[in-house]
Amino acid sequence: MSSVEAAVRIFRQLEAEDLRILAVVEIDLSRHRFVPERDIIRLSELPEREAKYRLERLTEFGLLYRWVGSYVGYTLNIAGYDCLALNALVKAGVLNSIGKPLGVGKESDVYDAITQSGERVAVKFHRLGRTSFRKTKRLRGYAADKRHVSWLYQSRLAAEREIEALRLVYPRGVSVPKPIGHNRHVVVMGMIEGDCLFRICSLPDPETILDEILENVRLAYVGAGVVHGDLSEYNVVITPSGHVLIIDWPQYVRADHPSAEALLKRDVSNMLKFFRRKYGVIRSLSNVLEQIKRPLPSGA
Repeated sequence: MSSVEAAVRIFRQLEAEDLRILAVVEIDLSRHRFVPERDIIRLSELPEREAKYRLERLTEFGLLYRWVGSYVGYTLNIAGYDCLALNALVKAGVLNSIGKPLGVGKESDVYDAITQSGERVAVKFHRLGRTSFRKTKRLRGYAADKRHVSWLYQSRLAAEREIEALRLVYPRGVSVPKPIGHNRHVVVMGMIEGDCLFRICSLPDPETILDEILENVRLAYVGAGVVHGDLSEYNVVITPSGHVLIIDWPQYVRADHPSAEALLKRDVSNMLKFFRRKYGVIRSLSNVLEQIKRPLPSGA
């Protein structure tokens, strides 16, 4: 059972006092690696006996980790953070139920879900702590200036950046999942259906697919002033209708960012290399970049 499935199962059993304890631990983790038990009792404003009961219960559920050293302290487990995000999204009227997994990667888990209005959506749980902390911090520029960045903070920041990118590019006609909402490390977006490009054995018309990908890169860059920053065959989905959907935007940069030109070149180069290697489609990188930077037609 994944941590998301565990969180969903346990979430139904949680009471308001449990969620208050989880929230207190989350807040005080900014000051402690392990939040002292005495601080949790004080900040929760629950009677000591009640607070200790809740801490024991949440530890048994696997939502908290209990540490004993020079003092007794607690930290959030992944499932505990999931429960806090799910609670906020349910209270906000965004989510109604979580279904089956759509994909599990190194840095995220994506699940099928239903909103309270009955819309089928994808829910992405960012999991940056799953990879090497030093590697993720080095590769992800938005965390590079932080001296102390926990997996919790990194995952939350990735979700914030992803929903921000989707809200910038979606209205400009870029083929991305529709941004619906987010909380903490969780992003709710339009349904993702299809297969990632790298998994597809063959395409009936690779030239057309490449053209569509490059046009979306252009719409994002010229229309929304955004560069994906990590584009490859691993985050291009081919939908059941045969069209392109570009996913995974936490590493985006604005077009005026000092690294934007280099990242744009790398994104385009990644796609051209893939199509040349797998399908024998040859394009000039310099010509493609020139086309991408062309102004959009008036009114576009």
